[in-house]
Amino acid sequence: MTSNRHASNQPAECGSNADLKTHFRVCRFIMETGVKLGMHSVPVATACALYHRFFQSASLRVYEPYLVAMSAIYLAGKVEEQHLRTRDIINVCHRYMHMDSEPLELNTQFWELRDSVVQCELLVLRQLNFQVSFQHPHKYLLHYLLSLKALLNRHSWSRTPVCETAWALLRDSYHGPLCVQHRPQHLALAVLCLALHAYGLEIPAGEGEWWQVFCEDVTKPIIETIISELLELYDMEAKCT
Repeated sequence: MTSNRHASNQPAECGSNADLKTHFRVCRFIMETGVKLGMHSVPVATACALYHRFFQSASLRVYEPYLVAMSAIYLAGKVEEQHLRTRDIINVCHRYMHMDSEPLELNTQFWELRDSVVQCELLVLRQLNFQVSFQHPHKYLLHYLLSLKALLNRHSWSRTPVCETAWALLRDSYHGPLCVQHRPQHLALAVLCLALHAYGLEIPAGEGEWWQVFCEDVTKPIIETIISELLELYDMEAKCT
């Protein structure tokens, strides 16, 4: 998705639609700062999931979302064993908010911000009852792609970027709360179905639907619901630019 930077001191918006826009922007902030910090895809996904899970039971009127995001990045690094220095997180996030600024010096402002990140991390842990491990769709999507490659015509597969599109759709899904609202297998199948549909590829018919071979409890309405929610995120992107 395209980049558009928003500082945390922007005027507050009211209403659930405004909340969705805020969450979208903050998750974009997590993803872009994650790239600058050299985070792998799964730790970034965990940071987004922590953020979404926190705000399932917390209010934007009470908690500063960008501070929660910074703490989620810090905590995700620990959970996924890609440890990040708080100083690096603070400097990268500060530079994101204030593009022309120099790195923060080790002064009172820095230490206050560091203390806020650490205290917020403890708040997130308590709010989530220390349930901070997530089963992400990534491993399922990889398995499904490898399996489908064997089923499809080799030339059809090689001339269409289904893999790249499916991974991009999965990454973009973390801008919204899909990752904490749906089973990882279902989310992986939904982005794969959408990628296949985008390029007009069809799976050879068998006794049942091909996606039920991978996950018995998934249904067509579930897949369609997830796809619809994902497409709504792309509409949200246009409203946030």
